[in-house]
Amino acid sequence: MAMRAAVARFTLHHRPLFCAAAASASSRISCYSPSNLSGGALRCQSATVHSDARTEPVPVVEPKDKEYTPQAETWKVKMLYDGDCPLCMREVNMLRERNKSYGSIKFVDISSNDYSPRDNQGLDYQTAMGRIHAILSDGTVVQDVEAFRRLYEAVGLGWVYAITKYEPIASVANSVYSIWAKYRLQITGRPPLEDILEERKKNMGEACTDDKVCKM
Repeated sequence: MAMRAAVARFTLHHRPLFCAAAASASSRISCYSPSNLSGGALRCQSATVHSDARTEPVPVVEPKDKEYTPQAETWKVKMLYDGDCPLCMREVNMLRERNKSYGSIKFVDISSNDYSPRDNQGLDYQTAMGRIHAILSDGTVVQDVEAFRRLYEAVGLGWVYAITKYEPIASVANSVYSIWAKYRLQITGRPPLEDILEERKKNMGEACTDDKVCKM
């Protein structure tokens, strides 16, 4: 009893007695014993503690629209064709329809004002008009019957020209095609190539480098 009385007297003579315990990151509990309390009872109250450290809001970064990245071209062979040739266009349209399931052929109309030799292994309009040309994806230029064979193979019709891989069939086929290429403008009722070139020069406003070759 004497010990309890001594503790009580010590508590009353040394007020207020505070004891703090962190209840959470933002509050604390303060305990004190006021003099008007007997028996050394402690009264506690909670008080909110405001930290000096402020939590800055994390900026929300809005997702940016994905930049458009053009897919790499997947064509295996590029076909240079004369869009002004009615008979040629029948074959081109057939290949284009087949190509919808393959995506292996890139079609380039040499008669277009946008045709660029620079983008087609330096083949100018006059050269491309002389005979059929095709450009493989590695840059190799093929012409005549081999060009047709590559194009047909690209759309699953390789069997049509398969026999032309072998001699003497290859030579015969190329000879027959050369005759067609030489007279195709006449056969289709079009003016001679020279007249077509002259008309093209006027339309495009380009000049020839010499009397024979016009780079267009």
